Amino acid sequence: MSSGGAGGEGRGRRVLVGILSGAGISTDSGIPDYRGPNGLWRRNPEAEKLVTYDAYMGDPEIRRRSWQMRRESPAFRAKPNVAHEAVARLERSGTPVRVITQNVDGLHQLAGVPERKVLELHGTVRAVTCTRCHARSSMADALARVTAGEPDPDCLVCGGILKSATVMFGERLDPQVLGTALGVAKAAEVFIAVGTTLQVQPAASLAGVAAEHGARLIIVNAEPTPYDPLADEVIREPIGTALPRLLAGLAEPAG
Repeated sequence: MSSGGAGGEGRGRRVLVGILSGAGISTDSGIPDYRGPNGLWRRNPEAEKLVTYDAYMGDPEIRRRSWQMRRESPAFRAKPNVAHEAVARLERSGTPVRVITQNVDGLHQLAGVPERKVLELHGTVRAVTCTRCHARSSMADALARVTAGEPDPDCLVCGGILKSATVMFGERLDPQVLGTALGVAKAAEVFIAVGTTLQVQPAASLAGVAAEHGARLIIVNAEPTPYDPLADEVIREPIGTALPRLLAGLAEPAG
């Protein structure tokens, strides 16, 4: 999981733009919305077990199926889309930007946003962690072991159960990452929630925190969210059209 670090927060530097991204920013990259109204977890409750901590830890068959699901994940084939690229372009312009993402696909970093400027609230699918000794290693290496015939690879350090470095259902968010995200929300002058239903807590509350601390709150999402009444602007246009235009208007002029 990217801790993101505190960057300039807490040392007097304002974060001009805070961006909270959800599944909607990655659908144009071919990654489905798992938690939305028509998401996989709602359409197939059985699939939810594959990413539920207690079920995963207690049932070897669930783990075997989970590893097969990871092998087939579209996240490993996906490439950043125009919305991810717009965020990276804003960061390169010199505008102070921090990205807080509910996504685990790593596409913000692949688009060019520096790792230290991305807070992954729900972890990353690109690494695995041992549930016993907490050793961290590459998801690609773990999947290579699955392909080679290990249906449920264990930790090479201690023999413990491996899981993806994502926050499963039933797990708490990393308190350090969440704390840093709260700092970003409080410091932001502009806070953009994009592609998120703003229903999954505590991530959703960041929009309210930003508004309470004086940020201009902009919500870019196809469907209404509980935080729309707090927003200074609500945009219902497709993200791939709306976000690049919005961020281009926020970029600090050169020189």
